[in-house]
Amino acid sequence: MPYSYRVTSHSPANPDVVFTALVRAATWPSWSPIDAAEIEGGGDPAGRQQVGDTRIFRTGRAVSRERIVELVTDRRFGYENVSGPFRSYRGTVELAAAPQGGTDITWSATFEPKLRPSGPFWRWYLTRFMQRMADGLASYAGDQF
Repeated sequence: MPYSYRVTSHSPANPDVVFTALVRAATWPSWSPIDAAEIEGGGDPAGRQQVGDTRIFRTGRAVSRERIVELVTDRRFGYENVSGPFRSYRGTVELAAAPQGGTDITWSATFEPKLRPSGPFWRWYLTRFMQRMADGLASYAGDQF
């Protein structure tokens, strides 16, 4: 059975500034709970990543690998988790120019845990964790413009 979450945030920055932070793995530890980021195969985490790139994130002792599967400049960032406690995990960050200025950020995912009874826990945990991610991204991008 698939589970999902959806969180939102608002940044005073334009969508291009928010998008730039998303496609550069090196920025993620600056605005999220993630401790370190690298590109699998030794790519430059400060450079712009592309569809097909796999990023490795470390948070405490936890390590996750995520492959970028969709990029729509200044609008959408899609990724899949390729390791960890999920049978499947597809996340999307949607960016929309807000009527009042800045960018509305919607971070969502659909996932299926390897251990089926753990689904409610993961939905609870990921909703809170990803709200911190969305809020951190919004704030960081706002400081950049």
